[in-house]
Amino acid sequence: MAYKVTVRRRGRTERSRHASLSEALTALEARLDDLGSQERRGTERALARDLAPVEQVAVRGEVAGRGVRGGVDMRGDGSLEAYTGRLKRTLIEAAPGETPYDALGRALGA
Repeated sequence: MAYKVTVRRRGRTERSRHASLSEALTALEARLDDLGSQERRGTERALARDLAPVEQVAVRGEVAGRGVRGGVDMRGDGSLEAYTGRLKRTLIEAAPGETPYDALGRALGA
């Protein structure tokens, strides 16, 4: 069974399949790094309030397969947050010196 990587950003969805979890995580990191400089956002107004860039998810990258589900959110200011789950997301606390991608891999058992 393959692992799926899904990257969502303003009106676009990209999907790819990978043979292993480590390949999927590597592909996710590479794609989000590519999009990093393009997806910065300024303050936006929604539902009668201003949303700072850090409050906005500019790009969401997800990995799913073989009982694992999680991903990395890129915020409008370029910061990254790793999480597990899909509908109910649980943030992953990164250890000192660990990237969000490393934290995701640790949490998913890569």
